[in-house]
Amino acid sequence: MERILLVAAEGLPFVKSGGLADVIGSLPYEFKKKGYDVRVVLPMYRKIALNWRDKMTHLRSYTVSINYSETPVNLYYYILDGVTFYFIENAGYFEREGLYGYIDDGERFAYYQKAVLEMCNQLDYFPDIMHTHDWHTGMIPAMCKENYNHDPRYRHIKHVYTIHNLAYQGNFPVEMLEPCLGLGHYVFDNGNVRFDGGISFMKSGIVYADKVTTVSPSYAQEIKTPQYGEHLETVLRYREPDLCGIVNGIDINLWNPKTDNLIASNYSLTTYKKGKGKNKTELQKELGLTVDENVMLISVVSRLTWQKGIYLMIEQLFNICSQPIQLVVLGSGEAGLEEKLREAENANKGKVCCYCGYNEALSHKIYAASDLFLMPSLFEPCGISQLISMRYGTLPLVRETGGLRDTVHAYNEYTQEGNGFSFTNYNSNDMMHVLWEAIDVYYNRPDMWKQIVKNAMKTDVSWSTSAEFYLGVFREIAG
Repeated sequence: MERILLVAAEGLPFVKSGGLADVIGSLPYEFKKKGYDVRVVLPMYRKIALNWRDKMTHLRSYTVSINYSETPVNLYYYILDGVTFYFIENAGYFEREGLYGYIDDGERFAYYQKAVLEMCNQLDYFPDIMHTHDWHTGMIPAMCKENYNHDPRYRHIKHVYTIHNLAYQGNFPVEMLEPCLGLGHYVFDNGNVRFDGGISFMKSGIVYADKVTTVSPSYAQEIKTPQYGEHLETVLRYREPDLCGIVNGIDINLWNPKTDNLIASNYSLTTYKKGKGKNKTELQKELGLTVDENVMLISVVSRLTWQKGIYLMIEQLFNICSQPIQLVVLGSGEAGLEEKLREAENANKGKVCCYCGYNEALSHKIYAASDLFLMPSLFEPCGISQLISMRYGTLPLVRETGGLRDTVHAYNEYTQEGNGFSFTNYNSNDMMHVLWEAIDVYYNRPDMWKQIVKNAMKTDVSWSTSAEFYLGVFREIAG
């Protein structure tokens, strides 16, 4: 096994809407460090075209059949830090304001997947492993095995399919099966891609891939149950021998309190207290909070949605705001949640700040300034924010689900092990009980707090170990 091709719908530094982009922005470089020929392919969205296309090289122009019409593909490439990125260009499909959420998403990503498979032929480049991600690429293993089964070059490719969030499945009408994907109706009739009367890109990936991974061991177990399985638990249990969870990492060069040029004061494990104090007072000045480096600063950096457990926080806002703490929230999402947080800010001037929107620089400042990071998710396939917070010595308080359970371990004062705080049940009273405990430790047991911070900052949140797990899966199927 030498050649690895990652196929995804987004990736840093080119474009991002969620955690998938962080994975695609980091994982290929870990494979490259270990000596593999690793390449990535992405759609050429409008944002990428505006910011990067002038730096790219045009490789090929060809066509793929969509709705029985030959549709043009322009293929570009760009080498970034030794990794080759390919870009599939079609302005009509991809140069739009957003990435997803359009009525023709099924057709758009059918086109993308067809263009990727034909790219292999055009370049005479056939990877040993094709690593596909989430619903946007879920039909690739099926198309490769059904449409190209006569071609030994495609038959040689082994497929690993990674589920980043099972809740987003790419479910579309069965009518697009043949005209857009080139697949015979029999793959619907035999149940391989059938879902709720239509077809599911996600289900197809699970059924046809040689191995299926997801982004934490706990989530791999959870999605086999009706509570978390999003009506795909039966097929996931069927694939159980080929399903495993590999926890995500983060880019430890990008997220590094020692070198981060977006924060007011750099710090390390030995200087974190002084560094945090300075970052805290600077953030307080910037956000209009009362300046006090000794007050406990609690933060949330998140999409403001039901999945992220924001409702638990809203239920307890009065109790939270009555504590001797400050609260900073950065994120956007459901209008009702944003409104409640703004109301809390207006009622607690100098104590609460809600920044509704996306601000990358501000997120760095918040991680560096905060003492406690609140992440009470209903479900969380892996989560990246808790990994970043630990890197900055900001202790996570999480609900024990998915990747949060696998990465954050409640502190045990007898063994002095553990890197944060956690609660089990999705219940705002349980969350508050643990929050009160954290506040008590912060103010009344500073030596214990210091030990937990030390443990958190020593936690390995890099991609190195996870990449080795992925390579183990690749080697197993590549022989």
